[in-house]
Amino acid sequence: MHCSARALYHNLTPIKQPLAPCARISPSSGSNPNPILRRDFASSSLLLLLITPNTTNPLRAETISPDCADPAPTKQAFIDVAVDGEAIGRIVIGLYGDSVPAGAARFGEIVSGAGGVSYRRKEFVKIMPNYVQHAGLRSYGADAELARKTGSELAVDRLVEEWERQNENCTGTKNVARSVSIIVRDPSKPPPKLKLVARKGKLEIDQEEVGMDPNGTEFVITTKDSPELDGSALVVGTVLQGMDVVDRISRVKTVQENSTSPYFRVAKLIGDKRAVVAERGFNRPYSKVVITNCGLIE
Repeated sequence: MHCSARALYHNLTPIKQPLAPCARISPSSGSNPNPILRRDFASSSLLLLLITPNTTNPLRAETISPDCADPAPTKQAFIDVAVDGEAIGRIVIGLYGDSVPAGAARFGEIVSGAGGVSYRRKEFVKIMPNYVQHAGLRSYGADAELARKTGSELAVDRLVEEWERQNENCTGTKNVARSVSIIVRDPSKPPPKLKLVARKGKLEIDQEEVGMDPNGTEFVITTKDSPELDGSALVVGTVLQGMDVVDRISRVKTVQENSTSPYFRVAKLIGDKRAVVAERGFNRPYSKVVITNCGLIE
């Protein structure tokens, strides 16, 4: 019996006498390697795999249990909507105060106007096939000043942290139909530009931000499952009543998207600012869709 096979047999069968040491095979000049070695080794390895219990636990898709179930709402909010001055109804939203406390608190504070700012008289500015988007608070003027006084920058940081945890805990689609989500980041934002500056007689490299980050006040309401929002929006609640109102908003006529036009693509490629302005108008409703009243339901 060859040494490798004998060693395997010794490991599998109790033997009282110790095995004799295997003789060393010293290749001589002109001699070929033993052709049995590779075959015996393969046979013994196969036998070892057959008799050794499989203790490995490979990570498979079916073993991952995404925790994407909707949590129980802890608080309710409402928004009343009008299209071109005509009231179309009320949307009641359940907020997830336990699973996303910062996000639910942020939305609740703005809805109620507790921080001096509110969604009242603010417009829905984008209507997509799967969701409608509200403009939130402006990044300039009185709203921005009041938002800074309420610590909005710290709030945005907490929202991003909750968004990261939500993506870790749920590997499936987060923004399912009826979801209410706050936009916390812009995946399309380009990375900072590096520039060389002189400070105290020394050259240093600075990073210059390109564009603005979301201020944590824009929100979306989904009419269908919208995985395209998972990279930017934190789910903070769900529509409990008034999906007929959301559907009515989604049927408002909008500016047709024209991003496939060769003229638009060339203008965007060369950095024409008119293309940027035109792009902002894509999917914007022709009618004025406004929140006329909003607040928390006690």
